[in-house]
Amino acid sequence: MVTNEQVELKSKYRIARQKGFKLKKNAELFKSLFEEAIDGIVFWGQDGSILMANQSALNIFECTSEEFLKRKLWEFIYNNDQQESILKRFNENESIRDEMLFLMPNGQFKYLEFTSKMSFVDGYNMTIFRNSSYRYQMEQNLRDSEERFRNIFEGSLDGMLLWNKNFHVVDMNPIAAEILGIEKNKIIGKDFREIYRHYPTIYQEMKKHLEELPINGTSDSILPIKHLGINKYLEISSKGNLASNLNLTVIRDVTERRALQEQLQKSDTLMVVGELAAGIAHEIRNPMTALKGFIQLLESSIKEDHSLYFKVITSELKRIESTITEFLVLAKPQAIQFQFHDLQKIMMDTLDLLHGQALMHNIQFEFVHESALPKIFCEPNQMKQVFINIIKNAIEVMQDGGNIRIQIKRDNEEEIHVIIQDEGEGIPKDKINKLGEPFYTTKERGTGLGLMVSFKIIKDHKGRIHVESEVGVGSTFHIYLPISKGNV
Repeated sequence: MVTNEQVELKSKYRIARQKGFKLKKNAELFKSLFEEAIDGIVFWGQDGSILMANQSALNIFECTSEEFLKRKLWEFIYNNDQQESILKRFNENESIRDEMLFLMPNGQFKYLEFTSKMSFVDGYNMTIFRNSSYRYQMEQNLRDSEERFRNIFEGSLDGMLLWNKNFHVVDMNPIAAEILGIEKNKIIGKDFREIYRHYPTIYQEMKKHLEELPINGTSDSILPIKHLGINKYLEISSKGNLASNLNLTVIRDVTERRALQEQLQKSDTLMVVGELAAGIAHEIRNPMTALKGFIQLLESSIKEDHSLYFKVITSELKRIESTITEFLVLAKPQAIQFQFHDLQKIMMDTLDLLHGQALMHNIQFEFVHESALPKIFCEPNQMKQVFINIIKNAIEVMQDGGNIRIQIKRDNEEEIHVIIQDEGEGIPKDKINKLGEPFYTTKERGTGLGLMVSFKIIKDHKGRIHVESEVGVGSTFHIYLPISKGNV
């Protein structure tokens, strides 16, 4: 017969066996977690001596168990100041979580993220380590990439605008601010479209530019704007959805490039005109020679009644010959010889030649010049041709007579300034830029070759021509010619 005492004893034995089994199972579970954990786990004493470490910890610190257990944990902290700070915080809070630089036994540096608990098991402290060097390196690479992008963005020679899907400007580099004449802090966060609303002339073109962007992914336009009284041409290139729903617009000031293209087109035209001129001059001069010869033979037999016809024919033949001569200047380079000459004397000789024509049109010359002007390095006949062309044009546009004022002065140490001012009808502003182009003229019977030749001659002399004009008031030609450095 089983007594109550025996039943109670068996129950206590069963409970003890169950507790022992659970302790054994928990110990095995702890051991399994400790050994197989991905993070490094280290148990250490109050003096920092390492008591136990799992394989992940040994892998992180790259040493054997025997080497690791001989060391104190804080010996691996690279910065001594950080070592003292960490221990102080640990003792005050009994736990700590941080990241810092550790020195491995093999001399390698690693950034380790760690969490420490005081008296975690049997009075021993526990620290869990995780290698954050890869993450730190990745973050550093991202910071470097961002810095490189920022340097490229800020230092780009092209203007750049970043804006989101709501057209709000996210960023703008200094070149874009300079080209558009807008301060960066006044446009960031505002609607991108506010920029081109400042320029009504390009509103429709820019609107079309933005409408094409979501359809094609890219959009390119060249827009004319006027800023601070200066005409500019801007090349706008946009790319949608560049990154993080951001759009990029690149702005280039192509004003100089367009001017160069126009000059190249003019040069091409001049070349074609030159080739045509050679053929035309040859074909016209042969019959012209015969006509002039026969006219001279007939001169003695012409009656008084027909002398007027003879004068008209002779005058027209001379005009044709003058046009052919202008063609020949374009057709081939002239054999010219540059020497030092007095520009004042060249102008006076020119005025003497044109004096008779001026009197016929009731025009007076006013010639003003500074004393002791330096001589310039030039070809005198070509300079005379330039002055003749410009002054003849002035005479022809002054139907009611008047004054033509000629002035020669020295504005600076490098140039002589020649000013020829008439009192004619003037030239509209939109036509001034076309002066000097082949066959462009404001006169009914003109060819435009005279001014074109004049512009070419001044360019060959390394000078420049600037024209000012006001309709109903007159025109002023400014000719700037360089002074040789060795010339006093």
